[in-house]
Amino acid sequence: MLPVRGYAKAKVAVLGMGRSGLAAARALRAGKAQVLCWDDDDKRRVEAKAQGFDLADLSRDESWQNVVLLVASPGISHLYPQPHPIIQKAWDHGVVVDNDIGLFFRSYGDESWERFAVAPKVICITGSNGKSTTTALVSHILRFCGKTVQMGGNIGRGVLDLDPAEDGEVVVLELSSYQTDLARSLAPDIAVFMNLSPDHLDRHAGMGGYFAAKRRLFSEGGPERAIIGIDQIEGRYLANQMRQEHPSGDPVITISSERKLQGEQWSCFARKGFLSEWRKGRQVASVDLRGMETLPGAHNHENACAAYAVARSLGLAPSKIADAMQTFSGLPHRCQVVGRTETGALVVNDSKATNIDAAEKALQAFENVHWIVGGQGKEGGIAGLKPLFKRVQRAYLIGQSAAEFATQLGDTPYEISQTIPSAVKAAIAAAGKDDVVLLAPAAASFDQYPNFELRGDAFVEAVSPYLAK
Repeated sequence: MLPVRGYAKAKVAVLGMGRSGLAAARALRAGKAQVLCWDDDDKRRVEAKAQGFDLADLSRDESWQNVVLLVASPGISHLYPQPHPIIQKAWDHGVVVDNDIGLFFRSYGDESWERFAVAPKVICITGSNGKSTTTALVSHILRFCGKTVQMGGNIGRGVLDLDPAEDGEVVVLELSSYQTDLARSLAPDIAVFMNLSPDHLDRHAGMGGYFAAKRRLFSEGGPERAIIGIDQIEGRYLANQMRQEHPSGDPVITISSERKLQGEQWSCFARKGFLSEWRKGRQVASVDLRGMETLPGAHNHENACAAYAVARSLGLAPSKIADAMQTFSGLPHRCQVVGRTETGALVVNDSKATNIDAAEKALQAFENVHWIVGGQGKEGGIAGLKPLFKRVQRAYLIGQSAAEFATQLGDTPYEISQTIPSAVKAAIAAAGKDDVVLLAPAAASFDQYPNFELRGDAFVEAVSPYLAK
């Protein structure tokens, strides 16, 4: 745990008793703050009470006496579509509002750092897609190369559950727009912007607000190195904003999975299965990604470019980075290679593909696909994936959306399987040596499973008896 600094004996309120809220409360208590907790959910208040925290109904004016800070959990709206009433109470009482990310950056560095031979580094990764895989891949590469690493944020441990800094360690954080938008302190050593596509637009009042929340990590964080995907206009704008006037001092590395980047600037791009690093107008390194089964498709090649650029920023050799990538096992439920069947078909679990944007990336990564698709469908269904249906040998439709999705498949062969075990049995029976059995539902899981993780676990369990030993 990382004790929060600067609030000893002060009264601090914490709103939201989920994972990050409870971690913040514990870290504040470790820092000798007087902690008051509240949640709109009775069960979570009971859990906080069981952990020894005092409860205070923050909807009452009298609860705010002498409170100096409100720490809000990331899921709680602080501006759009409308502020939570307790956030507004904090404003009314002149109480500063922050979140766990802001507290982390205020507390991670302390006087012990003066004794370190190598100062710790903090790497923050944000964007719409690929954050989790990139965060895990960066952490894996650094550990492979002998670095001491902690991973947290939206993946792994909450930021205030991390341990105090060690000499030379690297902290790798995945940060969402909810987290970067409210944090009052942002100070990454290296910041990564992956990409931007429409998401959480109600929470940010549109694409402009969504991008602005991501941009804060750079404009207010002031990283020493900015690694920026430029396949969308927002990334190109951000890269230009972060550039310095003199090339020798330019802190930007641009990345792309769609275009060659061969100018004078430092860049890293992936084309036709090869990752290329360019500096000062010439190629300085190349990595063959084609044989890396756990990093399939252009979207994973973009993730590889970002992770490679981080590792190079830390001084690691291209050959060591490539060796580390070869041993990356991937993340569960995100184009996770489960194995091969007795007939040689590749089995891939992409249960995290809960919308057509994510399913599109999965289908682009493979050919000869036996596609398990369906669940609680979203507006528009799978019609937007029509250009990729030529990659599908046969579709196996599951869940609530099965009948609707069937009407959108056109001439693509399909069968309505309803359940994952039935779909797996049929797909495995039909898939040959060069085929791929792919779970990429393009739909939410809630009609049959509480979350996409349990849906992915069910898929892995169903395919296990058919895998080559």
